[in-house]
Amino acid sequence: MNRCQVAALLMSAAALSLSTGGAMAQQSGDMKGMAGMHMDAQAAPSGSATGKLGDLDISGGYVRAMLPGQPVGGGYITIHNGGKADDKLTSVTSSAAGKVELHEMKMDGEIMKMREIKGGIAIPAGATVTLSPNTMHMMFKQVKTPFKKGGSVPVMLMFEKAGMVDLDLPVVSAKGN
Repeated sequence: MNRCQVAALLMSAAALSLSTGGAMAQQSGDMKGMAGMHMDAQAAPSGSATGKLGDLDISGGYVRAMLPGQPVGGGYITIHNGGKADDKLTSVTSSAAGKVELHEMKMDGEIMKMREIKGGIAIPAGATVTLSPNTMHMMFKQVKTPFKKGGSVPVMLMFEKAGMVDLDLPVVSAKGN
């Protein structure tokens, strides 16, 4: 299965689990048993990565284990800007992947669509921004070795004003726990 087919399958599965009004995501009974296909933006698992960079507090960092044949991996993190100036997460790199993109999933009518966020993610002063399943997230592409539960994935987060910080994100199960 190529990346386009996988992306189409994931978007179709996400669209199937949405209510007909399109405003509220619900978990389909059929999808509950499929690893990595649930629609909840649950709390970060215990043991998730944390860090501090200037006024930025970083918490809840983790990636999900990849399923056999899965070409991409997902990563999640929460960033709180305790300062008086806005900042921006401009990029993420990892030695575990050829490319890491910042992505967003959102409703377009009754269809859930995923797209790359060009130009970074704003971290307003005094605000908390969460990259979590089925919203904004890190998409690891050209993964060198599939992420396995119990391992870790090194990342470097680059911020417009605060600079860069290195973290090791623990790999949790494909279900996110």
